[in-house]
Amino acid sequence: MSSNLCKIPVGISSCLLGEQVRFDGGHKNNSYIVQTLGQYFDFRPFCPEVSIGLGIPREPIRLVEQSGKIRCIGTKDTTLDVTAKLTECADEQRSWQHSLCGYILKKDSPSCGMERVKVYRNDQPQKSGVGLYAQQMMRNFPHLPVEEEGRLGDPVLRENFIQRVFIFQRWKQLLSQEAGVSAITEFHARHKLILMSHDQNHYRRLGQMVSTISQWEINEFCRRYLTSLMSILKIPATRKNHVNVLQHIQGYLKRDLDKEDKKELNETIEQYRKGLLPLIVPITLFRHHFRKCPNEYIENSYYMNPHPAELMLLNPL
Repeated sequence: MSSNLCKIPVGISSCLLGEQVRFDGGHKNNSYIVQTLGQYFDFRPFCPEVSIGLGIPREPIRLVEQSGKIRCIGTKDTTLDVTAKLTECADEQRSWQHSLCGYILKKDSPSCGMERVKVYRNDQPQKSGVGLYAQQMMRNFPHLPVEEEGRLGDPVLRENFIQRVFIFQRWKQLLSQEAGVSAITEFHARHKLILMSHDQNHYRRLGQMVSTISQWEINEFCRRYLTSLMSILKIPATRKNHVNVLQHIQGYLKRDLDKEDKKELNETIEQYRKGLLPLIVPITLFRHHFRKCPNEYIENSYYMNPHPAELMLLNPL
């Protein structure tokens, strides 16, 4: 991509881009994030610890439970308490964070960790906390796709996060155009197969809600729809659900394929079900058949092309 104008705005912990903002003056540069995701994401780096004036280098901070409440204090100087500052810092960033379509956080950080951050109780750590800046940021933007850099190493979680970012961007673009009922209905139709791959029961309930869209005040519908949409997408898609979607897509070709093509398609889906082939193989085969036998609904569905092919996110699934 030649211009940042084409890229998706995504917040990120500054150290993951190689900025030397860590407590020891170091960084945690992540080559996958910088070199691969950086082709599609316009990263907006931020370090809350530097922002609140802790300096570089600085005394490390940690989460501690005191009288049933979580505080963020210095590891040596226990009078250093930045609990309120980190929370207020997140609130102060809302103006630029409002434009984001995703956020990648530094794992284990008492300020930026998304989950399983060490909380000390009587000097005994338990991985049960959330970084205070991250926690407040996620409260402020509950629908924003958020992930930690460590979890991006998992193929399922990586694909799930990036898929959510692209869908959230498409939704925000839709709202920016003051979309009406028909545009929202089309948005849902184009994402139906993706939703089906995540959770079929929730997918059906959301479909029922869309069928009654004319009875809603449009802004209230959009708020409720987005909450349900992002909740469903956060559930990792399963192999079983993907098989159901592939078989559903297969139905659109039942009158167009000869006996040998049907057999090959059945065998490919079965091999995927058994874990012998990645998801990209049956999808590529479907693309081949639909080029010969076009179907408008399938052609418009994002399931066949959920994100740029160059990211190769379907290859390990």
